[in-house]
Amino acid sequence: MHHPNSRGWLRALVLALPLAFATAASALSGVVNVNTASPEQLSMLPGVGPSRAHAIVTLRKQRGGFKSVEDLLEVKGIGEASLAKLRPFVALEGKTTLQDD
Repeated sequence: MHHPNSRGWLRALVLALPLAFATAASALSGVVNVNTASPEQLSMLPGVGPSRAHAIVTLRKQRGGFKSVEDLLEVKGIGEASLAKLRPFVALEGKTTLQDD
């Protein structure tokens, strides 16, 4: 027999996760130029860790650079939802200015 609130904590966690990610992402300001950024700089992007950062650099070298932000969809692990989170922080030219506020 389940206690009526046995799933309450799970529901609270599921509801809180998007807020936690939104809060973390909103603490960032600036952009990362995906055509020139180092793996360390790319790792500052929401949802991008070291392995995904290296995959971005590898694809960038293979393609000779990114022509559009949508090119990032070719990176394993980046889908439409991930791209939507990345889009405000990604640039194709200019300086990388992303900082964790």
